[in-house]
Amino acid sequence: MSELNEAALNELVGRVLGDLGGAVSVPLVRIGDALGLYATLKEIGPAKADELAEAAGCAPRYVREWLAAQAASGYVHHEQGRFSLTPEQSLVFAAPDSPVNLIGAFDTAAAMAENQPKVQAAFKTGRGVAWGDQAGCMFCAVARLFRPGYVNALVQDWLPALDGVVDKLKNGAKVADVGCGHGLSTILMAQAFPASRFTGYDFHPGSIAAATAHVQAHGLTNVHFEVGRAQDFEGRDFDFITCFDCLHDMGDPNGAAAHIRRALKNGGTWMVVEPMAGDTLEENINPVGRLYYSASTMICVPTSLAQETGLALGAQAGEQRLSDVIRSGGFTHVRRAAQTPLNMILEATNLGSPSTTRRTRNLGR
Repeated sequence: MSELNEAALNELVGRVLGDLGGAVSVPLVRIGDALGLYATLKEIGPAKADELAEAAGCAPRYVREWLAAQAASGYVHHEQGRFSLTPEQSLVFAAPDSPVNLIGAFDTAAAMAENQPKVQAAFKTGRGVAWGDQAGCMFCAVARLFRPGYVNALVQDWLPALDGVVDKLKNGAKVADVGCGHGLSTILMAQAFPASRFTGYDFHPGSIAAATAHVQAHGLTNVHFEVGRAQDFEGRDFDFITCFDCLHDMGDPNGAAAHIRRALKNGGTWMVVEPMAGDTLEENINPVGRLYYSASTMICVPTSLAQETGLALGAQAGEQRLSDVIRSGGFTHVRRAAQTPLNMILEATNLGSPSTTRRTRNLGR
């Protein structure tokens, strides 16, 4: 046994204590969001604890303790007995459309903890945990987690980074959003491009019901949602197909790629949005990789293993592995069109017909 390095031990203990502080903050942050404490503090601050409690309609003793915990975490500002949110804290906790709003991440962490018994059992059996069997409202949490990125980048940055897609959407395109979840990505595109027609597909009926309710609330007439799997959804001759943060969750992503290729018109484009990752573990040993590997263990890998072949790419599959999957479906051109600290945006195209592409690949063998 190697000699104990006390400095390394102290560093590790300090890091773990920091992690535990974050972990026990999860329910407190969610309470603050659910009861409007952050939003109210943003509006009335600086405020004493009793003032915030009265404005938010909460019991003062609980609010006082909650504020103390938030101040100790650095989530709210405390000075001379009054509490407030700095502009930076407001962006993270009290601005739903902020690109750095992270409330959805806390919701996802809570759902992951609730999901532990099912995933723990799957460790012994090797089986999956189906998306519809995930604990709590995992679907709601994940939708909220991805919302800030989609709201702030999808129409503004990601679509313009694709070759000729925005012009097609402006002129009127037929679009499929595969693995649409609660439909936020679909609705954002439909709002931005009223001349185009959008269909959202997801294999989870509950998510399609939620997406349908959302589109009805928005009063949009150029979008609808259907239950459908990525490898056999109905519909053909699409100009543009999208997959947002879901290809790595699929049991048969190769089959999905092939079906999507067949469903596209010649000259059509497939946009694949995936978690940012390098191609090796060493490249992903960083704060983003840490979050994604943990979520992948608790959500993505179990979801994939519960389906068909259960390829289980994982959330940190990396660009090379994802590109290989995309090309397996008959796409000849794959490039990274854009990126954020959390996502990579891949563009896949093929000017040849699917049947011609298959013959060419067979001849090549």
